[in-house]
Amino acid sequence: MNIAIVPARGGSKSIPFKNIKLFCGQPLIYWCLLALQSAKRIDAVYVATDCDEIEGVVTGFGLSKINVFRRSKENARDESSTESVMLEFIEKMKMADEDLLVLVQATSPLIQASDIEASLEMLFEEKADSLLTCTRSKRFFWSDDAKPINYNPEFRPRRQDFPGYFEENGALYASKVVDVKKYKSRIGGKVVIYEMSDYASVELDDDADWVVAEQLMKKYILPPIARREVKLFLSDVDGTMTDSGMYYGKDGQEYKKFNTRDGKGFELLRTAGIKTGIITTENTEIVRLRAEKIKADYLFQGMMCDDKLAVALEICRREGIDMAEVAYIGDDINCKQLLGNVGVAACPADALQEIKEIPQIIMTSKRGGDGAVREFADMILAGRIGSQPLTTAESND
Repeated sequence: MNIAIVPARGGSKSIPFKNIKLFCGQPLIYWCLLALQSAKRIDAVYVATDCDEIEGVVTGFGLSKINVFRRSKENARDESSTESVMLEFIEKMKMADEDLLVLVQATSPLIQASDIEASLEMLFEEKADSLLTCTRSKRFFWSDDAKPINYNPEFRPRRQDFPGYFEENGALYASKVVDVKKYKSRIGGKVVIYEMSDYASVELDDDADWVVAEQLMKKYILPPIARREVKLFLSDVDGTMTDSGMYYGKDGQEYKKFNTRDGKGFELLRTAGIKTGIITTENTEIVRLRAEKIKADYLFQGMMCDDKLAVALEICRREGIDMAEVAYIGDDINCKQLLGNVGVAACPADALQEIKEIPQIIMTSKRGGDGAVREFADMILAGRIGSQPLTTAESND
């Protein structure tokens, strides 16, 4: 089996609780977990933590591959090495020697599922024992006694002619369990290098790094929000604006619980000049009143909404816009066709698994009815306005 481990202790000194600090609208750890969830070669993922708060955030994502491993207190101290956590995990989980252990750092949010897939494919094709990810550095280095390390100053090469050297970016390490135990290291035996893009070399050690990394994330990883101007925001109701529960009074009257923060999200979108609408197959007076309360520009409900894509296309025709300028959040199978055709698609954390696996969909950290719509609205507004090496011996989680 190919098992991934993500160390995430609660005692970070440089940035307190950095593993769950918001990064581009999501807890930092969400981004690497999303990549691992989407990587087909990864069978299971374990977040190794000592922190109840981190565990709560991680389980709240609702990602099917993600589990929590409670690391010991001895392996959660400042001086504890990542290798000690790996060895503890191997022992307690009774991993087989032939299993592959993949170490991914939460502090590397720019890693993608494609990187994970390609790196493991390289490891298997090369018949290597372990692999690490690197970026290529073309900087010139000097020693403390003013001696050049990697070039001759008398024949200073042009940057384009200088091959450079590989620098560990700390994003991913993979090694057979038997070799982790043998070398007591995350890499050992025959080692191969998987080269990642140079922007993936960012390290999150202080607040300044955080700002830079978020800009890189928006530029290279999040094109739907960072580069597309949203002109129409649409939402489903049950399971998205509500918790999908059906409440009935003793007289048979139906009730729904809406989140006031979602309503504020609609207001903020309207203030920003973005049209809003609700599309639901339910046909109730409750939803009509809610749409009126939040001043949605469009409300479509009932049997006509069995084809939500057709409804969205009709709204686009009226507004004179393209589907690429539409954002939609939904949670269930009847939302899938529309989610697959809008410019920016999102789903709540507790959406149907089939919906979560739609390519490039954004999964909020909130569940349906718990502020998921507001979270998505905030992401869009931030994007609209904004468009607007770790050593193997250190514990870097």
